[in-house]
Amino acid sequence: MNIDTLLIANRGEIACRIIRTARAMGLRSVAVHSAIDLNARHVREADLAIDLGGAKPAESYLVIDKIIAAARASGAQAVHPGYGFLSENAAFARALEAAGLVFLGPPATAIDAMGSKSAAKALMEAAGVPLVPGYHGAAQDVETFRAAAAHIGYPVLLKATAGGGGKGMKIVQAEAELAEALASAQREAQSSFGDARMLVEKYVLKPRHVEIQVFADQHGHCLYLHERDCSIQRRHQKVVEEAPAPGLSAELRRAMGEAAVKAAQAIGYVGAGTVEFLLDARGDFFFMEMNTRLQVEHPVTEAITGLDLVAWQIRVAQGEPLPITQAQVPLTGHAIEVRLYAEDTDNGFLPASGELSLYREPAAGPGRRMDSGVAEGDSISPFYDPMLAKLIAWGDNREQARQRLLAMLEETLVSGFACNLGFLQRVLGHPAFAAAELDTGFIERHQAELLPPASELPARFWQLAAEGYLHSLAPLQRADDPHSPWAQTLGWRSAGVAQRMLSLSCAGQRRQVRLEGPPTTRLDGQALWFEEQGVRRSLRLLRQGDSLYLHWQQQWREVQCHDPLGTVANDLDHPGGLSAPMNGSIVQVLVEPGQAVEAGSVLVVLEAMKMEHSIRASQAGTVKALYCREGELVSEGTVLVEL
Repeated sequence: MNIDTLLIANRGEIACRIIRTARAMGLRSVAVHSAIDLNARHVREADLAIDLGGAKPAESYLVIDKIIAAARASGAQAVHPGYGFLSENAAFARALEAAGLVFLGPPATAIDAMGSKSAAKALMEAAGVPLVPGYHGAAQDVETFRAAAAHIGYPVLLKATAGGGGKGMKIVQAEAELAEALASAQREAQSSFGDARMLVEKYVLKPRHVEIQVFADQHGHCLYLHERDCSIQRRHQKVVEEAPAPGLSAELRRAMGEAAVKAAQAIGYVGAGTVEFLLDARGDFFFMEMNTRLQVEHPVTEAITGLDLVAWQIRVAQGEPLPITQAQVPLTGHAIEVRLYAEDTDNGFLPASGELSLYREPAAGPGRRMDSGVAEGDSISPFYDPMLAKLIAWGDNREQARQRLLAMLEETLVSGFACNLGFLQRVLGHPAFAAAELDTGFIERHQAELLPPASELPARFWQLAAEGYLHSLAPLQRADDPHSPWAQTLGWRSAGVAQRMLSLSCAGQRRQVRLEGPPTTRLDGQALWFEEQGVRRSLRLLRQGDSLYLHWQQQWREVQCHDPLGTVANDLDHPGGLSAPMNGSIVQVLVEPGQAVEAGSVLVVLEAMKMEHSIRASQAGTVKALYCREGELVSEGTVLVEL
């Protein structure tokens, strides 16, 4: 079937990325969106857009009938599922086929075989592929999991059988934690994938996460497009990915690639897929799962091969054969990708939401790529994954790619809520990362350097910020004399010494700065020039509304000026109050007024960005009052329980 109109059943950066390839191939693109995504970037960039209604995924992006109705209304012949949502849903693939629509993914039978982690483990075990010890059975009661975990040995890892991305995944260190962790993981899995089934396996210490990109056509041909290392993770979700994986021998690369191809061929796979392995220090690898879809990190594979995997998906769906053989798959240079998230790295990587008040992407150039799903002024909702964009750099070698990506991060600016930009810079700049000392415990092992406590900004910063702020003020205009000294903002006087006092705040710190005499800086465009120890230097400066952004020590700092005589608003003084750490919805209220609770007891469960977060008692006490109910939407900082 020839495809001329493609519906993208997704949102964010992956929808925008698919739209770009569709446009390059001469296809019309159709966006679908929830009610709150009405003005989202993927909607603005598509040729057509259809409103699914609702706000949560279960009311919009996960409703199969609405997606099919949108495809029919738009005249689309094919549907690309992106990743997440319905991308690994066999019922969705079958429904599209029944409706006469082409699914840009594998057959439903392949999703059934590999989309379930339990079924995939059994298939690989029969094929002789090494597995991590675990339980992948049908029984889902807590006692079955308790017995399995005791047999495997703690710590164990609970995983949703129907999904990935860290959703429905919990590390359990001891038997006492199992029941609560299992219940929470099952709720997350049900919310994210519509399937609460779980498996449990041994939690392997210090593994590397190495995955193989496979691609198959409808004519029985299947290739592996090399591997990616995705070991840098937080909350079991990837943060940094690179290709090829550092330190792999040609023999190991070939062995993992051939094993991945064998797995794909065993289930009659078609399209793009990823076979994921745990790789230990001895070079032994263990099958984890197969993602029957395009991966978030596919751009690094595209960078080292020069291939467009979305274009391949479209051509394979139209019945075309793969255009090259295994021996012809290119491997050129090295590529690294980082995921830019709306999240508070200083507060356990909790998701953030709000308005994107300022957003600047790095300049385009050789070896630079930016896959973004947002634009300045967009609202970031608590209902969806908090990823804003992906930054990808390619180089002739790993070090060149690393340095290029660091430069891209320095040029990136995000404001309006917490994000992980500074954290990504610290990861890429860490000596252990530069030396390719990678495993899934990287962040925890180097936490002191990657997540340092906030330090006090030096006096020199405040001095430069104050002068920069005054430079950025719009000068008074005089039509009769535009060069009049009365139009200057830096305190010109006909006699005496000019003085100016500014009350500034930045990163939770406040400082009153006294400026005396002529300025020691000069503003040239967006560069603030100053002299230090006989050397002329510059800092990038940007003014947006009432905020000044100063690029200080490889990081953008937001500075605001306040009335020094004004009062500072204080947070609500609510002794014993436990508040929402982010915007979200209340999933469970586990206590009632008058109930005695122990320290560490879960009081309320909050869902945000498709993950659950438990509000626990910081000490033993009695519930004095409840200020929330199940199903209610709450804002960050809202008091939920009073002890």
